[in-house]
Parts: sequence; C-alpha cells; structure tokens
Amino acid sequence: MTRRQHVAVALNGAGWHPAAWRETDARPRELTSARYWRELVRAADDAGIVFATIEDALVFGERAADEQQEPRTDRVRGRLDAVLVASYLAPLTRRIGLVPTITTTHTEPFHLATGLQTLDHASGGRAGARIVAGSTPQERSNFGRRTDGPVGVPASGRVEDDPAWSAAFREAGEVVTAIRALADSWEDDAIIRDRESGKFLDRERVHSIEFSGEFFSIVGASIVPRSPQGQPLITALAHQSVPYRFASEHADVVFITPSDAADVARILEELDSAAEVRREPEALRVFVDLLVLIEETDDAAAASWARLQERDQLVSDAHVVVGTPERIVDEIRAFADAGVDGVRLRPARLPSDLAAITDRVLPLAAATELLHEDDSAPTLRERLGLPRRSSHYALQEASA
Repeated sequence: MTRRQHVAVALNGAGWHPAAWRETDARPRELTSARYWRELVRAADDAGIVFATIEDALVFGERAADEQQEPRTDRVRGRLDAVLVASYLAPLTRRIGLVPTITTTHTEPFHLATGLQTLDHASGGRAGARIVAGSTPQERSNFGRRTDGPVGVPASGRVEDDPAWSAAFREAGEVVTAIRALADSWEDDAIIRDRESGKFLDRERVHSIEFSGEFFSIVGASIVPRSPQGQPLITALAHQSVPYRFASEHADVVFITPSDAADVARILEELDSAAEVRREPEALRVFVDLLVLIEETDDAAAASWARLQERDQLVSDAHVVVGTPERIVDEIRAFADAGVDGVRLRPARLPSDLAAITDRVLPLAAATELLHEDDSAPTLRERLGLPRRSSHYALQEASA
C-alpha cells in the first residue's frame, strides 16, 4: 500500500528557474510587495498544503560562489526578509505552516529564537524554520564581524573535507539547541494574571537556560512566553553526510534531493546510520525536494522548459520534473513507495506552477488517496503527526 504523503511548497522569488521572471505571466514588479506573497501563500493555504518554506539569503542573490564580488544583473536580485514576511502572513492565513529560511552564522541565536516564538504566537502554532549553516565571503563582508568560514564547496564536493564547513554545522547545531532551550525556558503556566493578588508571573516557572557552547553562550530566559507548539518545527536541507548527520541530530523534518526514487534507499540508509546521535524523541520526517514545471500537455511543458533554458540555464540540486499534473502525481507516488513522508515542491515559475499545483496536482493526488486526509489539527507539528512539546523543566518537575 502506498504511503500517504504530505505536500509542502518552497517559494523563491519569481520561481526556482532563474529565467522565470521573464515569463509573460510573471510579476517581477511585485516581488517585494506584500500583495504578492499574500496571494501566493493564501492560495497554498486554501489548497491544503501543509507548509510553505520561504527562501532567504544574506546576499543579493543566491549563495553561489561565482557571485561573491558582483551580482548578476540578468537574474532576480533583492528580497524581503523571510521571517518578517512569515510574520506578516501569519494572521492572514488559516492552516498552512510558515517556515522561513534562517542563516545561523550571523544573526544572534537569541534573536532567532524570539523571532520564531513570536511567529508561533502570531500564527497560532504554525511556525517553523529552515536552518542554513555556514556563510559565504560576501555574507561575512556584509556583516563585518568575522572573517572565518567556508569559501565555496571543497574540490572533493564533500563538506566533511573542509574544517570550516564542519565548524559551520557544529555552530548551526548549537543554534538549534539554543532555540529549543529558549522555547522551553517558560513553562506553559508561568503567566498567572491574577488581578486579586496582583501577581502576573510565577517566577519559579521561568528558567535561565545557561547555555555555553563552542561558538556562543546564553545565560537567561527568553523574553517571549511559551508559544502554542511548545517548539517551532525545525527543518533542514541535506545533500550529503555532514548535513544528514546534522538533520538526524537536530531537525524535525529533512529535505533530501535524490536523483530519482531508486536513490531514496541510499539516503534513508545514511540517515538511519546517523540515528544514534538523534536528540529528538520523534522520528525524523523525510521530504523529497522536486523542482516542477507543469503544463496541460507534455509537449507544452517541454516547450516552456526549452524556452526558459534558452534564456538562462538552471543548475538544480533537486530532481526536476517537467510535464503534466498526472506526471507530477506519478512522481510523488514513486517517491512515496520509496518510503518518504512527503514532498516539497519547488515551482519553477511563480505564480503559474503554484497554481498548477493547487488547482490540478493536489486534487488528482487526493482523488487517488495519495495524500493524508485533513484531520483539522490546529498546529503545524500536529498536522505532521508530531506532538506538542512540553517544557523539559515541566517534565522534570512532573517526574520529581
């Protein structure tokens, strides 16, 4: 029996193809408008998509090594801050999880934690984060506080061969640990609000986390009371051993990029081999990334793809699927049969491929019982079958 799937989307500018902004139905003048993001995410929300990730970086464009000095002028450049976009969207959406991309190298972990907790409050329990480790030389120049860090991918292609990349993932692990600890620093019943006694806060239920790591230290509690999910959803994209190990240890959801369905078994085996380092009590959820371009016929899809590729060549880490809605559903089913928990679809063109996903792909997939049925769970963690987290301080008290 085919394993039922969750479907998420990854939103990135005018779409994941670098030439997408030149399509006639693209909206390049609106990419930094509130309306653009509101309409995209509301459409995904109405269609029942479980969460949307929002891309971000600390440079003009993508984090590519060939753009460290001068950004290309023939591609979309400039963006809005993903956490702020998600916070704006929180009260304007109903069910969809909001998962902004955050880079762990430069932003203070305390600020990341409080921003995510605030997003969880604003959304009623739908906050998450896509964790990005490391930084480029240009990002480091933008901040001007540190010079150490990775310089491109090692010649071997393996991040474990570069001590700077290994350090970046250790630092990212500490950031996630701090985010989770700060989320736990307030117990659920820390706020009393007793007018008669004049007592607003039970100070005994707010805890200093006293975190001390290799890269930073935090002593104190979060400034944000405990949020609806208890813990925000932590996600990560992983391509090889060090990122797989990071995701196994720290994440709730990992995005993988197999070459095809047959390649999934190799990746799942590698994730399983890292399971001994896992800190989280629930099993890691595995989503496959698929970059999709969708038309009503295969010929039309091929023609659209050829036009985009003629204008600018896409080089993608994800499996690319060009074809009809039926073909996209067939690909999702093949990966489901390979044992994953869901797919994250990257629309090649926005808004057109997102509209094809919401209007054609999801109804087809639902009709064949490929998707999880909506159980009306109120929070993102619950929609993914993950329980609400209790503060570990409260658990310690209960077991004392």
